[in-house]
Amino acid sequence: MLPAERRDYLLARLHADGKIVAKDMAAELGVAEDNIRRDLREMATAGLCQRVYGGALPVSAAVADYASRAAVATSSKERVAAAAAALIRPGATVLLDGGTTALAVTAALPHDLRATIVTHSPTVAAALVGHPAVEVYVLGGRLFKHSAVTSGAAAAEAAQRVTADLFLLGVTGVHHEAGLTTGDADEAAMKRILAARAADVYVLASSEKIGAASPFVVLPATEVSGVITDAPATHPVLTALTQAGTPIIPA
Repeated sequence: MLPAERRDYLLARLHADGKIVAKDMAAELGVAEDNIRRDLREMATAGLCQRVYGGALPVSAAVADYASRAAVATSSKERVAAAAAALIRPGATVLLDGGTTALAVTAALPHDLRATIVTHSPTVAAALVGHPAVEVYVLGGRLFKHSAVTSGAAAAEAAQRVTADLFLLGVTGVHHEAGLTTGDADEAAMKRILAARAADVYVLASSEKIGAASPFVVLPATEVSGVITDAPATHPVLTALTQAGTPIIPA
């Protein structure tokens, strides 16, 4: 098998199995494990997979630019958003992450909801203008345009002054081994700070994020209150998360 043919085979197996284990694939193909690792490095450079320890996982579709992500899995995001909105109780203080699923949460909120929502997303804040009984606080800082959220020292300092009942966390990948991941290191750090300021943290995970991974870990999946997703309950990643003690909230 030529190297190009081997990479095509690896990509097909990645899509079929949801992961590549370098050691197992080397034994199956009768080649050195270093060859498989080199193939995976080249595939990762081309954006075809996300390398993890021992192999690779599918790359998340949610690492595309903000405008492109707005058109990805819209119905899935709406289902997740509706389930997330149902977790917000009247009078609660809620940290709402940025991103397209968080934006969908604003549309799912009852029009008469009385709550306080703190966000580092200008787009999320603007979408809440039409909710007359929602108090909105925006955490300022440097605008990270990829996700339309603020980050950096100013945003982190402002977040430290907030104590919330609930944080609705957006990520680009959910995996029982790779954890909850996103594509930018500063964004991952900001998400960790926000998570530490809330009593409960729930992950907004439309189906295309389950089983995918991005380069930077936000949190281990075992450290959140639950994962809200519309992926099938039989999905092997959800099964593994449940076995590890992470609650799954169906959307």
